[in-house]
Amino acid sequence: MLSMRDLSRVYRTDMVETTALNSVDLDIHQGEFVAVMGPSGCGKSTLLNVIGMLDSPSSGSYRFGDIEVAGLPESKLAETRKTHLGFIFQSFNLIDELSVAENVELALLYHDMPAATRKAKVEAVMDRVGIAHRARHRPSQLSGGQQQRVAVARALVAEPKLILADEPTGNLDTQHGEEVMKMLQTLNAEGSTIVMVTHSPSHADYASRVVNMLDGRILQERRRAA
Repeated sequence: MLSMRDLSRVYRTDMVETTALNSVDLDIHQGEFVAVMGPSGCGKSTLLNVIGMLDSPSSGSYRFGDIEVAGLPESKLAETRKTHLGFIFQSFNLIDELSVAENVELALLYHDMPAATRKAKVEAVMDRVGIAHRARHRPSQLSGGQQQRVAVARALVAEPKLILADEPTGNLDTQHGEEVMKMLQTLNAEGSTIVMVTHSPSHADYASRVVNMLDGRILQERRRAA
Protein backbone atom coordinates (compact mmCIF):
# COMPACT_ATOMS: atom_id res chain seq x y z
CA MET A 1 0.00 0.00 0.00
CA LEU A 2 2.81 2.41 0.84
CA SER A 3 6.58 2.39 0.72
CA MET A 4 9.16 4.75 2.23
CA ARG A 5 12.82 4.65 1.29
CA ASP A 6 15.62 6.62 2.95
CA LEU A 7 13.02 9.12 4.11
CA SER A 8 14.02 11.98 6.39
CA ARG A 9 12.23 14.96 7.89
CA VAL A 10 14.35 17.84 9.16
CA TYR A 11 12.98 20.99 10.80
CA ARG A 12 15.16 24.08 10.55
CA THR A 13 15.15 27.48 12.19
CA ASP A 14 17.80 30.19 12.07
CA MET A 15 19.57 28.65 15.06
CA VAL A 16 18.53 25.00 15.29
CA GLU A 17 18.25 21.97 13.02
CA THR A 18 16.19 19.04 14.32
CA THR A 19 16.04 15.67 12.56
CA ALA A 20 12.65 14.15 13.37
CA LEU A 21 12.94 11.25 10.88
CA ASN A 22 16.31 9.87 9.86
CA SER A 23 16.61 7.61 6.78
CA VAL A 24 13.42 5.64 7.43
CA ASP A 25 12.60 2.56 5.33
CA LEU A 26 9.06 1.28 5.84
CA ASP A 27 6.48 -0.75 3.92
CA ILE A 28 2.81 -1.06 4.88
CA HIS A 29 0.80 -3.76 3.16
CA GLN A 30 -2.94 -3.87 2.58
CA GLY A 31 -4.78 -5.46 5.50
CA GLU A 32 -2.05 -4.88 8.08
CA PHE A 33 -2.54 -3.42 11.54
CA VAL A 34 0.74 -1.69 12.42
CA ALA A 35 1.49 -0.13 15.81
CA VAL A 36 4.28 2.45 16.04
CA MET A 37 5.93 2.75 19.47
CA GLY A 38 8.80 4.61 21.08
CA PRO A 39 9.61 7.29 23.67
CA SER A 40 8.32 10.85 23.40
CA GLY A 41 10.20 12.78 20.73
CA CYS A 42 11.33 9.69 18.83
CA GLY A 43 9.48 10.66 15.63
CA LYS A 44 6.26 8.63 15.92
CA SER A 45 3.86 11.50 15.31
CA THR A 46 6.05 12.95 12.57
CA LEU A 47 6.02 9.58 10.81
CA LEU A 48 2.22 9.42 11.07
CA ASN A 49 1.90 12.98 9.76
CA VAL A 50 4.11 12.21 6.78
CA ILE A 51 2.18 9.02 6.03
CA GLY A 52 -1.03 11.06 6.32
CA MET A 53 0.34 13.76 3.98
CA LEU A 54 -0.09 16.40 6.67
CA ASP A 55 3.68 16.94 6.59
CA SER A 56 6.21 16.53 3.78
CA PRO A 57 9.52 14.65 3.81
CA SER A 58 12.71 16.67 3.50
CA SER A 59 14.37 13.94 1.45
CA GLY A 60 13.82 10.37 0.32
CA SER A 61 10.93 8.63 -1.39
CA TYR A 62 7.35 8.05 -0.24
CA ARG A 63 5.08 6.12 -2.58
CA PHE A 64 1.39 5.62 -1.77
CA GLY A 65 0.25 2.95 -4.21
CA ASP A 66 1.50 4.24 -7.55
CA ILE A 67 1.67 7.87 -6.37
CA GLU A 68 5.04 9.43 -5.49
CA VAL A 69 3.97 11.69 -2.65
CA ALA A 70 7.20 13.62 -2.11
CA GLY A 71 6.99 16.86 -4.07
CA LEU A 72 3.25 16.74 -4.80
CA PRO A 73 1.50 20.14 -4.74
CA GLU A 74 -0.87 20.77 -1.83
CA SER A 75 -3.95 20.44 -4.06
CA LYS A 76 -2.93 16.89 -5.03
CA LEU A 77 -2.05 16.02 -1.43
CA ALA A 78 -5.47 17.23 -0.28
CA GLU A 79 -7.22 15.19 -2.97
CA THR A 80 -5.25 12.06 -2.04
CA ARG A 81 -5.99 12.55 1.68
CA LYS A 82 -9.69 13.02 1.00
CA THR A 83 -9.91 9.96 -1.22
CA HIS A 84 -7.68 7.43 0.51
CA LEU A 85 -7.09 8.32 4.18
CA GLY A 86 -9.09 8.38 7.39
CA PHE A 87 -7.83 9.96 10.63
CA ILE A 88 -8.55 9.17 14.28
CA PHE A 89 -7.16 11.65 16.82
CA GLN A 90 -6.48 11.41 20.53
CA SER A 91 -8.62 14.46 21.25
CA PHE A 92 -11.61 13.22 19.14
CA ASN A 93 -11.88 16.59 17.29
CA LEU A 94 -15.68 16.53 17.21
CA ILE A 95 -17.78 19.67 16.73
CA ASP A 96 -20.14 20.04 19.67
CA GLU A 97 -22.61 22.23 17.79
CA LEU A 98 -23.31 19.28 15.48
CA SER A 99 -25.07 16.02 16.23
CA VAL A 100 -23.27 12.68 16.10
CA ALA A 101 -24.67 11.98 12.64
CA GLU A 102 -23.65 15.43 11.39
CA ASN A 103 -20.12 14.98 12.74
CA VAL A 104 -19.79 11.69 10.89
CA GLU A 105 -21.23 13.19 7.71
CA LEU A 106 -18.59 15.94 7.69
CA ALA A 107 -16.12 13.52 6.10
CA LEU A 108 -18.44 13.14 3.10
CA LEU A 109 -19.30 16.77 2.43
CA TYR A 110 -16.32 17.26 0.11
CA HIS A 111 -17.27 14.19 -1.91
CA ASP A 112 -19.59 14.49 -4.88
CA MET A 113 -22.56 12.39 -3.80
CA PRO A 114 -26.28 12.93 -3.26
CA ALA A 115 -27.55 13.72 0.23
CA ALA A 116 -29.49 10.44 0.35
CA THR A 117 -26.30 8.49 -0.35
CA ARG A 118 -24.46 10.38 2.39
CA LYS A 119 -27.27 9.63 4.84
CA ALA A 120 -27.22 5.92 4.03
CA LYS A 121 -23.44 5.74 4.46
CA VAL A 122 -23.59 7.59 7.78
CA GLU A 123 -26.32 5.31 9.13
CA ALA A 124 -24.43 2.20 8.05
CA VAL A 125 -21.12 3.21 9.62
CA MET A 126 -22.75 4.38 12.87
CA ASP A 127 -24.40 0.99 13.15
CA ARG A 128 -21.07 -0.69 12.39
CA VAL A 129 -19.31 0.96 15.33
CA GLY A 130 -22.27 0.70 17.72
CA ILE A 131 -23.19 4.38 17.97
CA ALA A 132 -26.39 4.54 15.87
CA HIS A 133 -28.59 4.90 18.96
CA ARG A 134 -26.79 8.18 19.72
CA ALA A 135 -27.17 9.69 16.23
CA ARG A 136 -29.09 12.79 17.41
CA HIS A 137 -27.01 13.47 20.51
CA ARG A 138 -24.27 16.09 20.74
CA PRO A 139 -20.70 15.04 21.57
CA SER A 140 -20.93 16.66 25.03
CA GLN A 141 -23.74 14.23 25.86
CA LEU A 142 -21.51 11.20 25.24
CA SER A 143 -18.86 9.40 27.25
CA GLY A 144 -15.25 9.56 26.08
CA GLY A 145 -15.49 6.05 24.65
CA GLN A 146 -18.64 6.94 22.73
CA GLN A 147 -17.01 10.10 21.37
CA GLN A 148 -14.09 8.06 20.09
CA ARG A 149 -16.53 5.68 18.41
CA VAL A 150 -18.00 8.70 16.62
CA ALA A 151 -14.47 9.71 15.56
CA VAL A 152 -13.86 6.18 14.25
CA ALA A 153 -17.13 6.30 12.31
CA ARG A 154 -16.11 9.63 10.78
CA ALA A 155 -12.77 8.11 9.74
CA LEU A 156 -14.49 5.10 8.15
CA VAL A 157 -17.48 6.66 6.42
CA ALA A 158 -15.67 7.58 3.19
CA GLU A 159 -14.27 4.03 2.95
CA PRO A 160 -10.58 5.00 3.03
CA LYS A 161 -7.79 2.64 2.04
CA LEU A 162 -5.82 3.47 5.18
CA ILE A 163 -6.82 4.52 8.71
CA LEU A 164 -4.28 6.52 10.73
CA ALA A 165 -4.80 6.58 14.50
CA ASP A 166 -2.75 8.90 16.73
CA GLU A 167 -2.94 7.70 20.36
CA PRO A 168 -6.64 6.81 19.91
CA THR A 169 -6.98 5.71 23.55
CA GLY A 170 -4.89 8.51 25.08
CA ASN A 171 -7.89 10.37 26.56
CA LEU A 172 -9.82 7.28 27.64
CA ASP A 173 -9.94 5.25 30.83
CA THR A 174 -8.84 1.62 30.78
CA GLN A 175 -12.28 0.13 30.03
CA HIS A 176 -13.12 2.49 27.18
CA GLY A 177 -9.59 2.21 25.82
CA GLU A 178 -9.92 -1.55 25.57
CA GLU A 179 -13.30 -1.18 23.87
CA VAL A 180 -11.81 1.09 21.20
CA MET A 181 -8.86 -1.27 20.67
CA LYS A 182 -11.17 -4.25 20.23
CA MET A 183 -13.19 -2.23 17.74
CA LEU A 184 -10.05 -1.37 15.74
CA GLN A 185 -9.01 -5.02 15.81
CA THR A 186 -12.43 -6.02 14.46
CA LEU A 187 -12.23 -3.38 11.71
CA ASN A 188 -8.83 -4.74 10.75
CA ALA A 189 -10.21 -8.29 10.65
CA GLU A 190 -12.91 -6.98 8.29
CA GLY A 191 -10.23 -5.63 5.93
CA SER A 192 -9.26 -2.14 7.12
CA THR A 193 -5.57 -1.26 7.02
CA ILE A 194 -4.54 0.61 10.18
CA VAL A 195 -1.40 2.42 11.32
CA MET A 196 -1.57 3.45 14.99
CA VAL A 197 0.79 5.43 17.20
CA THR A 198 0.62 4.32 20.84
CA HIS A 199 2.59 4.44 24.08
CA SER A 200 0.78 1.37 25.44
CA PRO A 201 2.45 -2.04 25.03
CA SER A 202 -0.85 -3.79 25.78
CA HIS A 203 -2.63 -1.84 23.02
CA ALA A 204 0.25 -2.47 20.61
CA ASP A 205 -0.39 -6.18 21.16
CA TYR A 206 -3.65 -5.79 19.24
CA ALA A 207 -1.63 -5.01 16.08
CA SER A 208 -0.24 -7.60 13.69
CA ARG A 209 3.12 -5.77 13.54
CA VAL A 210 4.89 -3.45 15.97
CA VAL A 211 7.45 -0.89 14.77
CA ASN A 212 9.74 0.53 17.48
CA MET A 213 11.35 3.93 16.90
CA LEU A 214 14.20 5.77 18.57
CA ASP A 215 15.83 9.07 17.60
CA GLY A 216 13.96 9.29 14.30
CA ARG A 217 14.92 5.81 13.17
CA ILE A 218 13.14 2.47 13.06
CA LEU A 219 15.00 0.44 15.67
CA GLN A 220 13.25 -2.90 15.25
CA GLU A 221 10.05 -4.58 14.10
CA ARG A 222 8.21 -7.61 15.35
CA ARG A 223 5.17 -9.50 14.17
CA ARG A 224 2.54 -10.94 16.44
CA ALA A 225 2.64 -14.69 16.66
CA ALA A 226 -0.23 -16.34 14.80
